[in-house]
Amino acid sequence: MKLSIIIPVFNEEKTIFKVLERVESVKIDSIAKEIIVVDDGSRDKTAEEIKKFLKNNKKIKHFKHIKNLGKGAAVKTGIKNSTGDYIIIQDADLEYDPRYIEKLTKEIGKDGKRIVYGTRLKRLPNFKKEERTLQFLTHYFGNRFLSLITSMLYGQWITDMETGYKLIPKNLATKIKLNAKGFEFEPEITSKLLKSGYKIKEVPISVNPRGYGEGKKINTASDGLKAFWYLLKYRLTD
Repeated sequence: MKLSIIIPVFNEEKTIFKVLERVESVKIDSIAKEIIVVDDGSRDKTAEEIKKFLKNNKKIKHFKHIKNLGKGAAVKTGIKNSTGDYIIIQDADLEYDPRYIEKLTKEIGKDGKRIVYGTRLKRLPNFKKEERTLQFLTHYFGNRFLSLITSMLYGQWITDMETGYKLIPKNLATKIKLNAKGFEFEPEITSKLLKSGYKIKEVPISVNPRGYGEGKKINTASDGLKAFWYLLKYRLTD
């Protein structure tokens, strides 16, 4: 079995080299690994950091968008150029630790058809760590609300619809028509998988969330409203 790890990146000059190092070091029993990094039109030194890493890592696939098109567009470029049996998305900001990739692959199952999500929210708010500030508390309840709406609309209990760690069979990822260009990729692919009758296995993971001052791009209010709209939209349409 082969796993394609897709890394969409936009303006992450401080973290992309470390992310590539950590992903490269991940060892998964009985699974070959393919790394695909997609630079989504970065305007900082991200491209230089990627080129620096690639000097000693020729096997990594590298694609670049001329202009910024959004996370969904970068993921689609990665899927299009992947050759693995499974694909997983690795964000480039170090919030998600690549060591969890192996944990998710252990849940694939003998038939090789299982969809696995890494859930950050199968827990109560952590007031000593992640949710100690209003920003992250709002983010926590926003994600829980969107996951509840997903569960109600699509008939399967999901605790973290917005998770970045989605492990999906390549044939399903290519069969589903994805329209999203930005962060609406998350609700769209989840909606369409569940609507098609596929079941999702959730595996608990931990993350190291960063603030907007550190470069966090998703906006809890505006992106949350968009996600809510797309969950409703794809319940009613294709």
